[in-house]
Amino acid sequence: MDDHSLEEFRRRWQEELAQAQALRKRRRPEAAERRPRQAEVAPGRGEQASGYLALAQGLLEGAGRPPAARATRAERQDAASRSRSPPAREGAGGGEQLVDQLIRDLNEMDDVPFFDIQLPYELAINIFQYLDRKELGRCAQVSKTWKVIAEDEVLWYRLCQQEGHLPESSISDYSCWKLIFQECRAKEHMLRTNWKNRKGAVSELEHIPDAVLCDVHSHDGVVVAGYTSGDVRVWDTRTWDYTAPFLESEYEEDEPGMQPYVSFVRINSSLAVAAYEDGFLNIWDLRTGKYPVHRFEHDARIQALALSREDAVVATASAFDVVMLRPNEEGYWQITAEFEVQKLVDYLEIVPDTGRYPVAVATAGDLVYLLKAEDSARTLHYVYGQPVTCLDVSASQAAFGVKSLGWVYEGNKILVYSLEAERCLSKLGNALGDFTCVNLRDSPPNLMVSGNMDRRVRIHDLRTDKIALSLSAHQLGVSAVQMDDWKIVSGGEEGLVSVWDYRMSQKLWEVHSRHPVRHLSFTSHSLITANVPYERVVRNTDLDNFTAHRRHRGLIHAYEFAVDRLAFQSALPVCRASGDTAPAYSYDLALAFP
Repeated sequence: MDDHSLEEFRRRWQEELAQAQALRKRRRPEAAERRPRQAEVAPGRGEQASGYLALAQGLLEGAGRPPAARATRAERQDAASRSRSPPAREGAGGGEQLVDQLIRDLNEMDDVPFFDIQLPYELAINIFQYLDRKELGRCAQVSKTWKVIAEDEVLWYRLCQQEGHLPESSISDYSCWKLIFQECRAKEHMLRTNWKNRKGAVSELEHIPDAVLCDVHSHDGVVVAGYTSGDVRVWDTRTWDYTAPFLESEYEEDEPGMQPYVSFVRINSSLAVAAYEDGFLNIWDLRTGKYPVHRFEHDARIQALALSREDAVVATASAFDVVMLRPNEEGYWQITAEFEVQKLVDYLEIVPDTGRYPVAVATAGDLVYLLKAEDSARTLHYVYGQPVTCLDVSASQAAFGVKSLGWVYEGNKILVYSLEAERCLSKLGNALGDFTCVNLRDSPPNLMVSGNMDRRVRIHDLRTDKIALSLSAHQLGVSAVQMDDWKIVSGGEEGLVSVWDYRMSQKLWEVHSRHPVRHLSFTSHSLITANVPYERVVRNTDLDNFTAHRRHRGLIHAYEFAVDRLAFQSALPVCRASGDTAPAYSYDLALAFP
């Protein structure tokens, strides 16, 4: 209510009070004659009416409190005479404050749905930013003003960023972020439905006819594979370009086919790394070409290889030495740190998001080392006679499986260590079998998934140090596992890949191949699996022995769930390839799911 309305309200109230006083004055003689009779019939009625009028007049004239009850006749006459006199402006401060407070309270009640008139628009946006999408939808139904605020681009851009939609975009890239949010939600629902029903395109990546698969790694849909022939190939499954280029190794080939086997391969968004049986290490920059940008040589065989997912940092372990490599400011690769350990390294991982100085975690038998570039090797964990069976790291923690041996058997466990405090945070599980794989980095917050030789997949709750779920997933031991907010994908030694909805403890689908699953990685829309043989036996590539070679060479499968069709209806590689790619015998004409 504005000032003009308030003055009009007071003026009308004063006029009504004046009319009531005039009417009471005209009836006063008659009332004086019948006053004793009225006192017998309804005593106190006149006093009550007079008290109401005095209360209203007092509110307008500045009285801070109502008149006292049961006032005498002289007091009533004095109050009536004062009520007929004009109000004193200088003495009305308290009453004006009381009436103004009443009006302000009414204003606040009326302006709640339209508070943007009183409240700055930016402050209203700051209040609405604490609401989720459902609450914003409800607020948009309150009024037109609230609808404008609830559909502001800043709010819906913030929701898109919070839920992981278009993380690399800025607010100026699109004009209607609410529509973008709805489209992303619909796409997410479609992808989840395709995952559950196994709807999508599946392809078997082209193999090398005269070689056996040795190791596979992938990052964000880009796959790298190493073979017994010494060849390294890279596929980009995001563009459906499955004609993979070879990465040259620059070996001096005195005799064809004498290149050493590839021991390990790793890849990230910009680099590909391969370690060979003879101790050589090749590093390729995927943005510049197929020739290595750096070549490093160890005196002995490379036993472990690690590549940072975000940065250009490589760590290798050979004999009793661990070496970290990274490029300097001019782009030349150099040794950043070198460590000496007591035993042969089994597992090696680089800690993400460490800044200028890289940090790695290495396991060697029953020893776990924390390797910082600016410091010497530190022993993170050591219990004699309890070897480490698996390892994974996140930005602040390291998780590794420990095999219990000796007279006092405590069961095999997974230990979670804080890398900053260098102390044990949790001891998880109590299994009879060895823990063969653990995934801490890709798991949801406060959860971790592991695989065991007892054929079970377990979800561990890091807050309570208890097992949240245990699934009997495979016929042999579990060799690879990964989870997200609703599903688990696991691979076994028998070659089975299983997809689970762990919220309902239900298996969605599975696919089987001949060899053990050594690598699996998935995103919201794709899945990469690799079956690597135990034996690296090179088979004859003649046409008569092609079937035997296919049986022993290993397989790499790429699934794309953004394609809305059944997996077994996907086009075979021979139908997608161009006519000048390779001889006919190199095509795989078998079904993807035999």
